[in-house]
Amino acid sequence: MKLKFPRWFYRLASPKWFYEISSKLMPWLALVTTVLMTIGLIWGLVFAPEDYQQGNSFRIIYIHVPAAILAQSCYLFMASAGAIGLIWKIKMAHVMAKSAAPIGASIAVLALATGAIWGKPTWGAWWVWDARLTSMLVLFFLYLGVIALTSAFDNVASSDKAAAVLSLVGVVNIPIIKYSVEWWNTLHQPATFTITAKPAMPAEMWIPLLIMVLSFYSFFALMLFARARIETLQREKRADWVQDLIKNHP
Repeated sequence: MKLKFPRWFYRLASPKWFYEISSKLMPWLALVTTVLMTIGLIWGLVFAPEDYQQGNSFRIIYIHVPAAILAQSCYLFMASAGAIGLIWKIKMAHVMAKSAAPIGASIAVLALATGAIWGKPTWGAWWVWDARLTSMLVLFFLYLGVIALTSAFDNVASSDKAAAVLSLVGVVNIPIIKYSVEWWNTLHQPATFTITAKPAMPAEMWIPLLIMVLSFYSFFALMLFARARIETLQREKRADWVQDLIKNHP
């Protein structure tokens, strides 16, 4: 039985269509990101109540948790795009995967840095070889490996395939990050909130956190489109539509 996908899925294979649709979506993504992040930060850092145990130091949660969630989601996106590129030979999938890697690496650094800052007053140390922290560090190194492979070959197709394979192999680290707190006796606290369970914190605390998570995803989409557009132009520089674009925008 032949697997069928929606029409828009196949249109994504067109570099020209992606470039045109992304130019229309990016201003809206920028607006949504700005609004959500402004509301989330002001609400979380100023108006949310103090934590009864950690005081104001807990407020870094509004940066750390969205960054940690996005770092994992970005890697899953990158691996999925790599799989699509390998199986269905869609060039734009490899473009998206390559474009996502540096963003994911930066977000992983932010998650690790904010975790260290949060850990100092909570655990009394900037870093401990906790299972969650160590697996997040491994995630960062996986990002670096994918980035290195995207430029390790002169042939673009070869570098795309190598990076996709590493992305798929590294997916095994994602469930380790997610369930490390349950599998091992770690210092790291359990998930702040999940889709299936009622949040442990009051609404005036978790609502701004949810807003920040959404703002991070919106920011990721914005940065992904920006990087993918540049990568698309570089790869399709000999295409007629790119030449026409250059002529119309000297």
